[in-house]
Amino acid sequence: MYLGIDLGTSAVKLCVIDAEGNLIAQSSKDLPISHPFDGASEQNCEDWWEATRACIKALDPALRIAIKAIGLSGQMHGAVVLDAQRKPVRPVILWNDARADVECSDIIAADPSAAQHAGVLPMPGFTAPKILWLSRHEPEAHAKIRHVMLPKDYIGLCLHGGCVTDPSDAAGTSWFDEAARCWSARLCELTATEPAWLPHVLHGTDVAGTLLPDIATDLGLTPDIPVAAGAGDGAAGAVGLGAVQAGDGFISLGTSGQLFVTTDAYRPNIENRIHAYAHTVPDHWFQMAAMLNGARPMAWLADLLNRPIDLLLTEAAEARPGPLFLPYLTGERTPHGDTTIRGGFANLGEGMSQGSLMRAVLEAIAFSFADAAEAFAKAGTAPTSLLAIGGGTRSDLLMQMIADVTGITLGRSDEAVVGPALGAARLALVACGDKPMDAVMQRPTVRHWFKPKGAIDHSTQIRLEAYRALYPALRTVQQKLR
Repeated sequence: MYLGIDLGTSAVKLCVIDAEGNLIAQSSKDLPISHPFDGASEQNCEDWWEATRACIKALDPALRIAIKAIGLSGQMHGAVVLDAQRKPVRPVILWNDARADVECSDIIAADPSAAQHAGVLPMPGFTAPKILWLSRHEPEAHAKIRHVMLPKDYIGLCLHGGCVTDPSDAAGTSWFDEAARCWSARLCELTATEPAWLPHVLHGTDVAGTLLPDIATDLGLTPDIPVAAGAGDGAAGAVGLGAVQAGDGFISLGTSGQLFVTTDAYRPNIENRIHAYAHTVPDHWFQMAAMLNGARPMAWLADLLNRPIDLLLTEAAEARPGPLFLPYLTGERTPHGDTTIRGGFANLGEGMSQGSLMRAVLEAIAFSFADAAEAFAKAGTAPTSLLAIGGGTRSDLLMQMIADVTGITLGRSDEAVVGPALGAARLALVACGDKPMDAVMQRPTVRHWFKPKGAIDHSTQIRLEAYRALYPALRTVQQKLR
């Protein structure tokens, strides 16, 4: 048996697979998140570890003792800053935190070539600008830093005691030279970072360390089993879907959204805000459109209305198009690179229902993928068929909307909701040497294909154009409010 741990933003999720890749068990534990000021997003890494422990202990004891290896996946970009004793200096600044906007501009002003090396323009959500922000706004905390880690790698530290990451998670920091696949001294210099603070980089299928005896006893696992270096959630999702060869790809509908295509070379496209990152497997990279608001607006609206999301989705399917929604609750990366923009409804009327609000949210998520597909096309990549992962894939209506507005056929497998945890478990299987990578990283059986109905119909095209007009309009309004 092989355990995959995925440290998400809203929850820790685990899955256990057997040597044939069959899903044997799952568990999850929700995570708290704090927003100490507008645009800020933080978590405590101690909460991550306690949730991970709870998830593992929720598995059957006989299953736990049969686990032969562990793999890791997790939310990218978070700044886990540790002192000399490897204890947290402060709460973790997350991927959807917007505080380091000025620092990003300063990085590019200091060295315009930085983005070409890092794979994309620096953005506040990335790790490096956050450390520069700490040096300016929390100098006492910055002075204590001796290690900087990525979220999943903190779980690795707890499991095996080492400071290790993989190329895909390193890629999202803005410290990594994507073409050379190593830390860049120049990018560190630009961001008040000592290269010695950064973790050792191993491929995702490499063994980062072995399970510490006291941790094994606490968790009911076998001591000294290997822990794979793992992958950032995007790359782990790709591994779970077998998207490890050039041209393979998927969309992800989790808290954030992604459109991801594997490449056999480093292909940056800075002007279209397509991320070009090193993959977790050797000699491969990927292009990715990153949307900060994925399927999260669905849960946000359900929480706001205090109604079950399934009922709202049923009502959305019956509602006629009416209101428009801009889903940028925490800013946006692709295509705008704007951390200050916020969401909003437009075209509201007295005939509006809660179902029509949810339909507007679903439509906006689909339109954000239409923007992503357009950015990909400008970058010279035009996928015609992609697999899909993440909790948002449960909605047939949303999946069909995305297929229709992007013109991309989407495939959903039984493992779609498992997502990156499955990729992490696959990396564990390879790391312990039980099977070669080619045999493990196969594409899943697609149970449902969502095919575009054809060219976008006139009414949908009009609504897409209106949706795209919302961003500059609301940006103008919000600038007046500041």
